[in-house]
Amino acid sequence: MREKLVFLLCVCVWIFLSGSCLCRFVVEKNSLRVTSPDSVKGAHECAIGNFGVPQYGGTLVGTVVYPKSNYKACQEFDDAPFKSKPGGLPTFLLVDRGDCYFTLKAWNAQKGGAAAILVADDKVEPLITMDTPEEENADADYLQKINIPSALITKSLGDRIKKALSSGEMVNINLDWTEALPHPDERVEYEFWTNSNDECGPKCDSQMEFVKNFKGAAQVLERKGYTQFTPRYITWYCPEAFLLSKQCKSQCINHGRYCAPDPEQDFNRGYDGKDVVVQNLRQACLYKVANESGKPWIWWDYVTDFSIRCPMKHEKYTKECAEEIIKSLGVDLKKINECIGDTEADVENPVLKAEQDAQIGKGARGDVTILPTLVINSRQYRGKLDKGPVLKAICAGFQETTEPAICLSADIETNECLENNGGCWQDKAANLTACKDTFRGRVCECPVVRGVKFVGDGYTHCQASGSLRCEINNGGCWKQTKDGRTFSACVDDHSDGCKCPPGFKGDGVNSCEDVDECSEKSACQCSECKCKNTWGGYDCSCSNGLLYMQEHDTCISKDAIRQVSWSFVWIILLALSAAGVAGYATYKYRIRRYMDSEIRAIMAQYMPLDNQAEIPVHHPSRVDI
Repeated sequence: MREKLVFLLCVCVWIFLSGSCLCRFVVEKNSLRVTSPDSVKGAHECAIGNFGVPQYGGTLVGTVVYPKSNYKACQEFDDAPFKSKPGGLPTFLLVDRGDCYFTLKAWNAQKGGAAAILVADDKVEPLITMDTPEEENADADYLQKINIPSALITKSLGDRIKKALSSGEMVNINLDWTEALPHPDERVEYEFWTNSNDECGPKCDSQMEFVKNFKGAAQVLERKGYTQFTPRYITWYCPEAFLLSKQCKSQCINHGRYCAPDPEQDFNRGYDGKDVVVQNLRQACLYKVANESGKPWIWWDYVTDFSIRCPMKHEKYTKECAEEIIKSLGVDLKKINECIGDTEADVENPVLKAEQDAQIGKGARGDVTILPTLVINSRQYRGKLDKGPVLKAICAGFQETTEPAICLSADIETNECLENNGGCWQDKAANLTACKDTFRGRVCECPVVRGVKFVGDGYTHCQASGSLRCEINNGGCWKQTKDGRTFSACVDDHSDGCKCPPGFKGDGVNSCEDVDECSEKSACQCSECKCKNTWGGYDCSCSNGLLYMQEHDTCISKDAIRQVSWSFVWIILLALSAAGVAGYATYKYRIRRYMDSEIRAIMAQYMPLDNQAEIPVHHPSRVDI
């Protein structure tokens, strides 16, 4: 493990080692697509700069300009020549690499009115990450003011763009960050690699400012379960040959296992590196204890309060100051101290050991070599460490349609559904739409309303389905009320479409027209019948005082009805009479048979009948005594 961590010593200008070492640093990229002219048209990769504001989750379209002078943008441009005119495309300034810092090029391009800067490499090589310089003078304050996106492109692409521009062709480019961060599900996991040292110049100042400003948003996302946040801390180890040196003892704990550079780079004054390591460990343990209690967001309160109440410059960067804050936040101080353990013992600390293991990149994520570093969904964030850009990057890590409301606010993204409904299907009358706003843009997806799912392509057609579909906008089918009668083409069990009801014809969706049964000769066919069409049906009547019988489609006279009626009554009476006589005869027959059987039984006791045999009489036998 220790051999793997040697790369960290190269990153932080470690005092014990010199020379070079190889680190697995991943260059984060986004897509650059040239849309015109044809000579350059196509997709290309570009490296995201570690400053400015990359538009994570979004795109930016612009036209390229190559300056007539000041090709490397190391001097300021006069009168903002690259500011786009109203109605025109934004300007992407193409400049050459070399002679000054990347950040200074970007700053001059921004002041010149450019919407983005493209830096063309000056030699053929793999793309690198343009980083901020290690400057400590007052002029470096512009670093935090850069807010345009930046990208490093290859020398060959830069040469092709310059050639097209020199020929008078317009070069249009689409910078696309929609896939710069993975967005697999409804929760974003992110890590913040930080340090408790507050005496490292502008970077430390901007880091602390970020923590203060981002705390509110971070805690909202964490409390509601939208994110899983983990603070991380970089430590180094002391090479074995220097374990007994003064430098190693002043900058390391646990017998040289976990070290940090001296805050002032002066071993004779101020705080030592081991003070930073211990405070890093205390912050990591506070997060561990708070997370185990279900309140990981307390870390943001602690770090914010510590930076305000316990700064190095006021000589309050102490254990006592830290523990006062811990007590005020209600976190178990005993558990935190147990987690910290004995920092003088020659043993491993489980928390710091896990931090060292996490520094090694796995999968698509490279080694963490820059402080501070934000890792979102296992991908390192590039750009300005500020509340707005970072929140946009985190929002870009959510799967479409799963973003929390904070990601869809007006100051974070544009709601494409507000203009022309995003080009999606809608039913204005029922206030239904298939347009769903997401952080990356709108999606056209048929809605689910009160448990009823609409199906369709989402662009031109959405139709309710299922047994309850008629309750929502009548299932998207035709429906009309007229003359106090309502007809509908929606049938609950007809889930495949709409069907006009009997008496109507049409597609069932847009219209159902009344069928004229009279003109189509589908009703009232008898010679005396008169047909009158009605909405959804018809009425039949008969001439000459006749009455219409619908079941037979015929006309009969009223007298015939009366005769038929009296005949029917007489038939019923005769039938009842016949039934009564038959019932009486049956009754008499059954009574007679019953009486005969009773009489014969009585007579059989006194004399044999003709059909009975003589019944023998048995006498008891005598027994002589």
